[in-house]
Amino acid sequence: MIATMNRSEPGAAVRAAMLVAGATASVLLGACVQVSAPDRPIEVNLNINIRQEVVVRLQQDARDLIQREQRDY
Repeated sequence: MIATMNRSEPGAAVRAAMLVAGATASVLLGACVQVSAPDRPIEVNLNINIRQEVVVRLQQDARDLIQREQRDY
């Protein structure tokens, strides 16, 4: 975007200077952000969900075993 200065418009020079200053500031501040990989791997703890699933499966297996044993007698 090119700012044109019109002498009949007051404040055009100020707006143009602010535009240049804003563009310069954004370029300078954009270089300050750094993104780097973590030193250690990210660890996700899923023990709760896995444990609940195992308990449900064990309960179903136990229920099936009891029903089979009752039928056999």
